[in-house]
Amino acid sequence: MLKIEHIGLAVKQFDTAIPLFEQLLNTPCYKVENVASEQVNTAFFQKGETKIELLESTSPDGIIARFIEKKGEGMHHIAFEVADIETEMKRLSDAGFTLLNPVPKKGADNKLVCFVHPKDTNGVLIELCQEASS
Repeated sequence: MLKIEHIGLAVKQFDTAIPLFEQLLNTPCYKVENVASEQVNTAFFQKGETKIELLESTSPDGIIARFIEKKGEGMHHIAFEVADIETEMKRLSDAGFTLLNPVPKKGADNKLVCFVHPKDTNGVLIELCQEASS
């Protein structure tokens, strides 16, 4: 079964974005986390089975800052939950997809993650994620 784990949205500032999404979704932000390796702050919202992740750059030359500069605020990626991230990475790599990291890396919300290059997925950045062992 394929499950969307979350949708990631690039935003300029949490100061305005978090209250906006709390009002829009009628639910509080349940977690804010810094992922230093990616130069990003994350904020998570959940309504039923739907999860939204806001992404705020912590550096003017970070990935999210560059994304916003090029494309503006908005949808950054779709994350799919997988049972075995290494098996899924091998399957996609063998099928010719370009993985942006050769091994799973630690992401936000206690996940192991890998990104698939958008040039191979009709312009959509895809994130694979698996719950990390505690």
